[in-house]
Amino acid sequence: MSFDRLAPHYTWMERALAGPRLQRCRTTWLEELAGCRRLLIAGVGHGHFLAACARRFPTAEITSVDASAPMLAAARVRARRSAPNFSRLEFIHASLPAWQPPAAQFDAIATHFFLDCFAPEELARVVLTLARAARPSAKWLLSDFAVPEERGWARQRARAIHATMYAFFRPIAGVQARRVTPPDELLRGQGFALARRQTSEWGLLHADLWTRG
Repeated sequence: MSFDRLAPHYTWMERALAGPRLQRCRTTWLEELAGCRRLLIAGVGHGHFLAACARRFPTAEITSVDASAPMLAAARVRARRSAPNFSRLEFIHASLPAWQPPAAQFDAIATHFFLDCFAPEELARVVLTLARAARPSAKWLLSDFAVPEERGWARQRARAIHATMYAFFRPIAGVQARRVTPPDELLRGQGFALARRQTSEWGLLHADLWTRG
């Protein structure tokens, strides 16, 4: 899986297709990170969430990981423009679940529009790897696409959007998943509990706050 080919176009594509919706979703629970000393952002992409965190929490140490070197470079450039203390930011070019972060080091984990890239078996390994890096009282901020459970036009709309999304990202970026796999049971299996969930776009998007301990 590689988003290298999309890296030069990712920001304008997001703005053209979704406007501010995805960033609003990413930052829904941003204030819940107040007091966190160390944050891990997995699948940082172009760094829109990283930039928001760096501005809001200038004393936090933030580690950003991405499998795409061009994406990571874009995130670094964006953060350098907006971070009051750039020296507290770390950028790691690595793929999950192969990358093994230090155990129990992070007060919070953030995965925004990232877990939907993984097929079920690989997703389980990714969640396990990230959960091991989280401290016993850590928070997990997650935003992603979803399909509403209730039948109706919103469910049909979401399924059509998902089908289009995966039809594009599978050949272009090598995404292995064919559909979104909800990570809820995997997170619960690692000791996290869903504290808050906000849905938008008629159930197409959701922003979660998971807590542990």
